[in-house]
Amino acid sequence: QVQLVESGGGLVQPGGSLRLSCAASGSIFRLYIMDWYRQAPGKQREFVARITNNHSTNYADSVKGRFTISRDNAKNTAYLQVNSLKLEDTAVYYCYTPTLGVWGQGTLVTVSS
Repeated sequence: QVQLVESGGGLVQPGGSLRLSCAASGSIFRLYIMDWYRQAPGKQREFVARITNNHSTNYADSVKGRFTISRDNAKNTAYLQVNSLKLEDTAVYYCYTPTLGVWGQGTLVTVSS
């Protein structure tokens, strides 16, 4: 059973940055499509970004130009660099692989002054 474990969340001021990590078990991570989603308090979970197994990326309009998704297949890890954070970016951030239908447990990002 593949497991995804997120880390890197925390409390940050508006305009700040964080790097979220998603570590995956399994020896064929390089074949997985990896997504990041987020769920703000009282809202539905929403798509944030995707990176395919050939490193193609796409983003939600709300984060384009501020967030960057990447992966390091040697480390079985996907990343989400989140810059220029806004109050409305506060959410639990989840990684997900649609290749296997597996979710991580989430990491909380709180943007507050």
